[in-house]
Amino acid sequence: MTLKRPQGSSGTLVVLEHSSKILKGNPLGDPHARKLGVWLPPQYDSADKRRFPVLYDLVGFTGSGLSHANWKPFGDNVPERAARLMHEKKMGPAIIVFPDCFTALGGNQYVNSSAIGNYADYLTREIIPFVDREFRTLPGREHRGCFGKSSGGYGSIIHGMKYTQHWGAIANHSGDAYFDFVYWHDWPNTLNELAKHREPKRKAGGFNVLRESSRKRIAGGCDDGRIQRFLAQAWEKEKLSSAEGHCMMNLCMAATYDPDAKAPLGFRVPFNLESGELIERRWQKWRAHDPINLVAKYRANLKSLRGIYIDCGWRDQYHIHYGSRILSKRLAAAGVRHRYEEFDDNHSDIDYRMDVSLPFLYRALRP
Repeated sequence: MTLKRPQGSSGTLVVLEHSSKILKGNPLGDPHARKLGVWLPPQYDSADKRRFPVLYDLVGFTGSGLSHANWKPFGDNVPERAARLMHEKKMGPAIIVFPDCFTALGGNQYVNSSAIGNYADYLTREIIPFVDREFRTLPGREHRGCFGKSSGGYGSIIHGMKYTQHWGAIANHSGDAYFDFVYWHDWPNTLNELAKHREPKRKAGGFNVLRESSRKRIAGGCDDGRIQRFLAQAWEKEKLSSAEGHCMMNLCMAATYDPDAKAPLGFRVPFNLESGELIERRWQKWRAHDPINLVAKYRANLKSLRGIYIDCGWRDQYHIHYGSRILSKRLAAAGVRHRYEEFDDNHSDIDYRMDVSLPFLYRALRP
């Protein structure tokens, strides 16, 4: 165990290594031993040995837990932000946990997937009990919450729906929702990127679209080799282009929302790799994971939460503000109490919104 000790009013960041049985042997060959950051508030070392609410930080795509504890230019990292909010008496003391759920596909959505690994189980069945054993937490769900942005926001709302026995409140910043807007528009770019790895290479001239787009694997949303070649090349690089990064993200989402052990890479994609046509059956697999389509199913679970916070910038470049609005609308129609806010910004560099969500979560979870 390694300790980083900014003492006094800054609290203490403890970094441990946790060996996961659930992630061992995961499909991507990712490490099952992970670093786990746990930030302890300044009050943790007090003589009364009190217990504290716990907040779990679910970071966005391409992030890892401890990235939120790194030095941050022109602003606070999460421990610094929490310490400042406590000093300003905007929230009381809480433990904050930084799990590492990064994968070879750039991250995950904090759910179980046979193509990526069982990261929902990793969080709920291993990390939560581990933290409760090792630290003076208030161990009940009513004193435990999660928060995140983008993929982390998606993970938070999904955990609030499906894993309510573990969480008392959630905060969702710009979490993926309304997949027809959020993902669909970027798939033409992804198909173009994957086409660079097509074999045989294209030649100018006649092209039999019917034959090429009807090949069994492509017609079923499977890899004909180009996805594997793209990934092999991407994994050899230290820097991906913007197009490559978005391609990786869409493949990660496919592995999350439509895993299939019978497919060559363990997942299917929702568009024909040659014609670009939607494969309706595959897209329905994605839509089944869209939070806007899950409110009615998980209404009782959502109503049992002590707090639901959602926000999004109204200039979000991934169009998530529309999904956030639909999600809020459907929560309201289902009688689920929640707080929804919008602000004048896009999807990037919005950690300052935690100045609102962290106090919200503390108020919902405090003893």
